[in-house]
Amino acid sequence: MRTAYLEGRSIAALARDHDVSRGAIRTAVADLLPDHTAIEEDALPAPELPVALDMPGKVADFLRTTELDPAERAALDQGVTVRRGQGYTLRVTASPAVHRQLLAGCQTLDGTQGTPAVPAQRKALREYGNRVNALSATAGP
Repeated sequence: MRTAYLEGRSIAALARDHDVSRGAIRTAVADLLPDHTAIEEDALPAPELPVALDMPGKVADFLRTTELDPAERAALDQGVTVRRGQGYTLRVTASPAVHRQLLAGCQTLDGTQGTPAVPAQRKALREYGNRVNALSATAGP
């Protein structure tokens, strides 16, 4: 098995040949060849799980008027409105990547050259940005 692995046989092929699980092959390779790391070639990265974040209504209103990707538009359309005092909050459930894309799409609320920034919109953007950035901080490497 050691020779076959070093010659480039995949872990899945070795598991089929020896009628054992891929995990057993990985363990055997790790024990027999501690300097080599057993990497599954056909393994996909784990998908990011959806996360519910509260988006201030001012940010949601702005994003509804912009052009968004289908995934972003679907996340925004499926959001649940929660009344908060005078305004509202939109609870958006989406993957962290979609939340980061939505945040990037509304950066003009912070003011651009020639366009004055509205303080309430800047605050709403900052609040949503803090929530999205907290996701990145808790996810870890």
